[in-house]
Amino acid sequence: MELPINYTAIVIAVVANFVLGFLWYTPLFGNAWAKEMGFDRSVKPSGGEMAKGMIIMVIGNFLMAYVFAHNMAAWTFVPGMNEMPKIGTIMNSAIFTWLGFYMPIDLGAVAWEKKSWKLFGINTGYHLAMLLVAAAILTYMA
Repeated sequence: MELPINYTAIVIAVVANFVLGFLWYTPLFGNAWAKEMGFDRSVKPSGGEMAKGMIIMVIGNFLMAYVFAHNMAAWTFVPGMNEMPKIGTIMNSAIFTWLGFYMPIDLGAVAWEKKSWKLFGINTGYHLAMLLVAAAILTYMA
């Protein structure tokens, strides 16, 4: 069986999460995030550093959306899953992926990298929001 993957939805999820990341780590939580990371906000990265960071982020967003789309599509083969309301699909996909994959890594940063709980909240909140956005796009465009 072939998995029903909508590549347009993947591209839209990549763009949406790129914008979400900008909003999350700039106007919404940028100052708090920079303080928790120990960054000096007066020091601006060079254009090359910004371009490199953005390219890496787009690649990461693409890989996440591509794999997430496949994961979500694979669940459609489970009996009864297609009867679930779309919001249930979105919430199940995002929350369980966040809970099983993203949150443990974010907790590891607190435990092993000595990152603060405030930084944990900012980062793990973004990861959950990112998954919710991607799941909504991938579900409604399926």
